[in-house]
Amino acid sequence: MTAPKTFWARRRASLRGVGHRAGAMVLGAIIAGAGIVAMQLPLITPQTGPQFSTAALTSLVPHTEIAQPAWPTIGSAAIDIPQLGVLQSSNDHVVPIASVTKLMTAYLVLHALPLTQGHTGPCVTITSNDVETYRTMKAQGQSSVAVAVGEQLCEDQLLLGLLVHSSSNYAVLLATMVAGSLDAFIGEMNRQAMALGLTSTHYADASGFDPHSVSTASDQARLAALLMANPLFAADVDNQSVSLPVAGVVNSFTPDVGIDGVIGVKSGRTAAAGGCDVMALSTTYQGHPLLVLSVVLGQRGGDLLTPAGEAALALARSATTQPLYATVPAGVLVGGLRWGRYATPVTLGGALLGSPTWVPYGSAPSVAGLQVQWYAVGARVHAGDIVGALALNQGGVTSLAPLIAARSAGAVSLWQRLR
Repeated sequence: MTAPKTFWARRRASLRGVGHRAGAMVLGAIIAGAGIVAMQLPLITPQTGPQFSTAALTSLVPHTEIAQPAWPTIGSAAIDIPQLGVLQSSNDHVVPIASVTKLMTAYLVLHALPLTQGHTGPCVTITSNDVETYRTMKAQGQSSVAVAVGEQLCEDQLLLGLLVHSSSNYAVLLATMVAGSLDAFIGEMNRQAMALGLTSTHYADASGFDPHSVSTASDQARLAALLMANPLFAADVDNQSVSLPVAGVVNSFTPDVGIDGVIGVKSGRTAAAGGCDVMALSTTYQGHPLLVLSVVLGQRGGDLLTPAGEAALALARSATTQPLYATVPAGVLVGGLRWGRYATPVTLGGALLGSPTWVPYGSAPSVAGLQVQWYAVGARVHAGDIVGALALNQGGVTSLAPLIAARSAGAVSLWQRLR
């Protein structure tokens, strides 16, 4: 009777072992599954919700275009409306620019020796060498202003003679005042041009009589916009004539100044350059004052300045006789999103077209009616994911452009790290 009992005891012990092993396997599977889920949890539940930061929408500078500018039939041209973000050009080749060169001369002088209205700035005493320079330039056909030995001329007077009567000998006097020598000043002119991003511009002299002083219409439009933001410069170029100590009253060579809203800026003419004119037109847009800058280079016919002035005025007027449209371009930075220790910049995934809104001169142009809409996101965002939209509402019509994560960010699971 003892043997059967022993057999069944052994049988029950064996079955208990199998049960224990099976239970252990099930428990191990449960633990492993829980571990896998735990490794994925960072992808499912962020520790803190996403927080969005939005760039100032007024910093989204639009690109505004005039549908059909009145481009001249010859030469090159550009039109610039700083308040609305317009900068367009036609046949924008590198060409001689004659006395338009003096815009950089004035810019560098005002940069080195800042001057406000009612102040004279530093002064120079005219020497016999200065008188000889005047005579030489006059014999060459350069525009110049009579000077006399012992005459005192200050920065404010020299700038007036330079800008209103296009005085080449005044350009030399200003260059020496600023840099000590003409050569040193020309070097500074070219360094300043590069610093301002005028990459198609090179100066060989301070007056533009040298045909190797060259630029493009768009470069000179940008430079004129910078200068017109200076109240002293803007006041100087808005003169039909000016009175100087020895020369007396001298007239402006800039066509149409003081007529039909023209308030400057600078003209020039040589055989190599043809007729050149940088014109500032004061007009209105949406009931507000607006500055339109037009540049024409390489005009031919007559006295060269007359056709240049006519072409510049026609181009400037064409800016306000037709609708203007502003585009917020794709790829611009709109803002960013952040959660926990993670963040990614957000860019505009498509262009938005609207109407430009007026802004005060010297402010950044913008498009009215822009709003940001953010979408809910998970714990991890990949580069290229759509995380929101930029909405433009104008005239009751809303258009959308996607907001795109610029780079991947967020929690990464252990499983992803191990792969």
